Amino acid sequence: MYTAPHQTRIGHVHLKVADLDRAIAFYRDVLGLTVQQRLGTQAAFLSVGGYHHHIGLNTWESQDGTPPAQGHTGLYHVAFVYPDRAALGAALRSVLAAGIEVQGASDHGVSEAIYFSDPDGNGIEIYRDRPQSDWPRAADGTLHMVTRPLDVQALLAEAA
Repeated sequence: MYTAPHQTRIGHVHLKVADLDRAIAFYRDVLGLTVQQRLGTQAAFLSVGGYHHHIGLNTWESQDGTPPAQGHTGLYHVAFVYPDRAALGAALRSVLAAGIEVQGASDHGVSEAIYFSDPDGNGIEIYRDRPQSDWPRAADGTLHMVTRPLDVQALLAEAA
């Protein structure tokens, strides 16, 4: 069985969207990504920190399309990891200010996460990891992730 090298990472996610301008506005104005390149009305590439792209958006097969029906296969969510609790709280504040409905907020022991959807129904998770030394582990050392309610108000109080 093949094992990927430890340095392997997810480079980017490319999403099919119905309305490119609407999708750009969400990822730029709500999540704070920067447009690196735009290909007319068909595609755009956005990132953080000047990287070529973390998110690709296109309408090549989906212009004016609808989200997939519940119960079908496809993307569950794309996750954005923030460097600390204050940054996560600030990102959540932006989501709420945009009037976006939060669908869930969980403390997973290893991380704190907020869940919602983009305008095309793609699942979005924003989260912050706890230090690995604080991750919950069973007696045998295996990871023991949990799902507990997240204190959203306390998170917002720490927002940068």
